[in-house]
Amino acid sequence: MPARSDDVRYGGVTLLSSPENGRYPCGNSLLVAGSEATALVDPSIEVGRRGREVGPVDLAVVSHAHEDHVAGLHVFPEVPAHVHPAEAAAVRDPEVLVAGFGMDEAAAAVFGAELRTGFGVTGHEDVRPMDDGDVLDLGGRTLTVVHLPGHTAGHCGLLVEPDGFLFVGDIDLTGFGPYYGDVGSDLDALEASFGRLRDVEARWYGTAHHRGVLEGRAAFLAALDAFAAVVTRRDETLLGLLGRPRTLAEIVDHRLVYRPHVALPFVAAVERRTAEQHLARLQRAGVVRTEGDTWFRA
Repeated sequence: MPARSDDVRYGGVTLLSSPENGRYPCGNSLLVAGSEATALVDPSIEVGRRGREVGPVDLAVVSHAHEDHVAGLHVFPEVPAHVHPAEAAAVRDPEVLVAGFGMDEAAAAVFGAELRTGFGVTGHEDVRPMDDGDVLDLGGRTLTVVHLPGHTAGHCGLLVEPDGFLFVGDIDLTGFGPYYGDVGSDLDALEASFGRLRDVEARWYGTAHHRGVLEGRAAFLAALDAFAAVVTRRDETLLGLLGRPRTLAEIVDHRLVYRPHVALPFVAAVERRTAEQHLARLQRAGVVRTEGDTWFRA
């Protein structure tokens, strides 16, 4: 069935179209239909817009607890939401979700209000754990959980069989590059997740944002390599900044991740966490050093 004429089918997987083509603050939601149940994956703002016209839904699956991946969950308050244990509290409670960004109090208040008014996030009562290798059986179609930490601690992909559709969530292959700016994000773990994905065979590779769906392993690996290369470019940008001594505050103000015009409430926190992880890795490699809050090339 596509749920709407401009939705796209990949075997038993339906990608729900949106006017934004999955660009943040929207995202790519999936319906995965088996003979016994239908799963809604990453209910986005688009699900919130469509409401119950999305169709019958028996369970939700959330790749990770960011606002754009749970924005439509309130449409189906009665269904269980399956999520990695590291993300469960944030799916239940929007305050936990906000705290995961590490924002100051003023920014957190602004973002908390935006969760309610812009995203429709209310929290979800029936949250059930799923972990690496778990299989959700929909009847003739299964979703196997692939834990891909780094973006967040509990970020997961899903392999849909027999279709050969691998949903990689926010390893989204966009030109923006990888995000690892939460309190629980981990750059080293994310790069390990890139390595794991290179070993997973699929026909289609679906992302949570506007890159959409790639067909074929060669196209996916090329896109993944380009996505991962953004990390190296951020290292290079940081080393260029350290052509003279810089404080962490100066590095954060320069921005490794977001363009200067972006004014989202979590930008400062994300930039700080990102810079800290790059600096720590470069320091372990002996490339940079610090005296107090000032950083230098070694």
